[in-house]
Amino acid sequence: MMHDKGLVIVLSGFSGAGKGTIMKHLLEAYPTDYNLSISATTRAMRAGEEDGREYFFKTHEEFDSMIKNNELLEYATFNGNSYGTPKAYVQKLIEEKKDVILEIETNGALQVKEMFPDALLLFTMPPSAAELKNRLVGRGTETEEVIAQRLAISNKEAELMERYDYLIVNDSLEKAVDQVHNIIQAEHFKVCRNSSAIKEMKEQLKIFERSN
Repeated sequence: MMHDKGLVIVLSGFSGAGKGTIMKHLLEAYPTDYNLSISATTRAMRAGEEDGREYFFKTHEEFDSMIKNNELLEYATFNGNSYGTPKAYVQKLIEEKKDVILEIETNGALQVKEMFPDALLLFTMPPSAAELKNRLVGRGTETEEVIAQRLAISNKEAELMERYDYLIVNDSLEKAVDQVHNIIQAEHFKVCRNSSAIKEMKEQLKIFERSN
């Protein structure tokens, strides 16, 4: 069945919940099914990077213009550099009936939902708060202060979990990847996403109408 268009999929989650790892394995397992959204950024291009592959590299003036002209689905600033999701790039993919995934934080996810009300929002979490802390500590890359900050942010993000469509409990990476894939594929077959197929079937069935 030919679906009306591709899906906008947002994957969010607590720091340490494993959303980046889930995304990486999902794209590796289904390379032709999903497209990762490319963000625009004002940070400098690094060695080995290409414009339009890792990021769309913009000057601060260009980025400000994109904000002014409502060309970004969402945006935020970190360490003096801005990052955002270009609306036109996402729109082009879904019109080509391609699924596009955005790995972004909760506030950005809700911004995307405002522009694409039918976007599919997935939230990743570990089986418990204790496990979340264990994973952050287990990285061995951050101080206790930074870990405490991340956990405090997670506490705030938890207030927005109920605004998502599905919850992915990442207690097994393989299981979590399968769940994300299966949810996305099932979404394609919702009646509300297949108006063209329904209309076509109705038209075909008219030949069987019996005159009264």
